[in-house]
Amino acid sequence: MIDFSSRQLRAFLLVAKHQNFTRAAERLFITPSGLSVLIRELETQLGFRLFDRTTRHVALTAHGSRMVAVAGRVLQELDDATSRIGQTARESQDTLSVGAGLLMAANVLPQAIKEFHAHRPGVRIQLFDAGPATMMQKVRAGTLDIGLGYFKNTPGVRSVPFFRFSLMAIRPEASLGPRRASMTWSALKGEPLVLQSRSAPVREVIDWHLARAGVDSRGALVLNRLETVIAMVEAGAGIGVVPSFALPVCRRRNVAMSRLTNPTVPVDLFQIRHRGRKLPAAADEFTTFLQGYIARWAGSAGVL
Repeated sequence: MIDFSSRQLRAFLLVAKHQNFTRAAERLFITPSGLSVLIRELETQLGFRLFDRTTRHVALTAHGSRMVAVAGRVLQELDDATSRIGQTARESQDTLSVGAGLLMAANVLPQAIKEFHAHRPGVRIQLFDAGPATMMQKVRAGTLDIGLGYFKNTPGVRSVPFFRFSLMAIRPEASLGPRRASMTWSALKGEPLVLQSRSAPVREVIDWHLARAGVDSRGALVLNRLETVIAMVEAGAGIGVVPSFALPVCRRRNVAMSRLTNPTVPVDLFQIRHRGRKLPAAADEFTTFLQGYIARWAGSAGVL
């Protein structure tokens, strides 16, 4: 098998161009004897002479003349490919792909990305909206840098707590009774409830605490999407139990929010990333920024 380097090919082309070992060596910043070694090694690997040379004269052999076009084409293709790949690598270091569930992707991340971009205009954030299973698949495949949501432990994927929310009750803004910053679980007895389906990650926790407080949820209105739950509460269908990361949506609806207590139930949002993959430099910076961004609006509402 022929095994030669691009340095040997460049040395060959320079000698062919200048027909002089001394001038070619100067272009490579090596000695003429060092250049001679490169050419001899290349000729040995090829199995034929490239130059006829004397102390005063250097000329291409017939085989050498045919090799000029081949070597030039190989080096040009190598240089072009290296340039393209290098450009892609540089661009990837300035691009971060972030995945999140539909509610967070639509109502939290767009403004967060806008604010982050105002401070770091050179970093491009690509937003991907999907469910936990799809995000996990893409993180494992290396096509998504980080994902935010609720995930099962998966080999090869690092999952770390990202932000702690809590469960809160929401009711129509126009409903009777004083507004309350907090509400106990037992206060939901006898109230019509609006809940997400049992496929939602937090539904099992909600059911457990409702049952513990003696609240019958069998007659609850059950919906698939969290935004639909909030919309139906606004329309007067009942009281909803939702995670506090739904705050941005609730604030745009005519609903009152109360932190559920006795007990306060934490809802942890996790971040996932591939264990063996080096992420863009902006990954940790954006993560820290996003945690602070969420804390500003979530903490001020008093329902965390």
